[in-house]
Amino acid sequence: MKGFFFEGYNLVTILVVIGMIGALVLLNEITRKNRIASYLMYVALPIIIVILIALNVVGSPSTKNWFGTVKTLSAVAGVVGFMAIRYNDRVAKSKFAIIFPVLILVINCLEAIYRDAEYFVLFSGNGFMDTSSRLWTQGGIWNILNALAGVFMILSLTGFMGIKVAKTKSQDMVWADQLWFWVIGYDLWNIAYCYNCISTRAMYSGVVLIVSCTIAEFFILKGCWLQHRAQTLAMFGMFSLVFDYQAIPQYGITATYNPAAWTTLSAIALVFNIGLFAYVCYTAITKKRNILKEELFVDSKHYKANLEANNLI
Repeated sequence: MKGFFFEGYNLVTILVVIGMIGALVLLNEITRKNRIASYLMYVALPIIIVILIALNVVGSPSTKNWFGTVKTLSAVAGVVGFMAIRYNDRVAKSKFAIIFPVLILVINCLEAIYRDAEYFVLFSGNGFMDTSSRLWTQGGIWNILNALAGVFMILSLTGFMGIKVAKTKSQDMVWADQLWFWVIGYDLWNIAYCYNCISTRAMYSGVVLIVSCTIAEFFILKGCWLQHRAQTLAMFGMFSLVFDYQAIPQYGITATYNPAAWTTLSAIALVFNIGLFAYVCYTAITKKRNILKEELFVDSKHYKANLEANNLI
């Protein structure tokens, strides 16, 4: 079955997508709530995987794509840094707890923005097949649209100086000012990025990943989106480095490689993130708050709900 954005739908491929989302949500919950599980998943397992890849025991085509490898390692580094903030009181009260989360997020976003711009310059108007990683894509105006969306999204970040550790048994990292509309802006931008630059795997590296961390944020534990995002990204990244899932027919949903679809998705991401940036500017001006020094949405019911969900009220 073929749609506007993706093709390769059938009962099996749809069930695999649902199963992957469920597995990521479940594993995120297990590692979020259990410190030992966190150490095993995000410290021990990455070390084992790196050794096995170095020895050529395991390795998918993703290991031949520098961006996929860097993205996975940066996600793992982010999770380990967040664990240091969550589990060590001295770290939680240091400047590291303020600077590191926003820094790792911005660096990850800038990597993807650069990639979009690079694809526009190198492959605009031309289809490109990376034979080593078996990824096909094409550059075009959509890359510029989405790169701009990413810039507006970064400029819309607020409240990173208010990051706290939850007063709960799981001690989650809470970014209360990172509200649902910023999360949606990121979701649209990231899915468009994956669709533009990792087109062949966009359903899995884009939609599956984004849906899993968004479910965790909206329906399981509010206020911890960045932690949910880092953990699900790290887990999926390790999976993609080890298993060549693209060669398995059950993972057969791919992009339609339709310029209209590329343009539509990136345009939606850009329009939404321009609106997001305008709203942040409007709120900062009317509330007379400096977003570099203060949390912006402290009067919002959604901000208060994020604190309440983590026993911070």
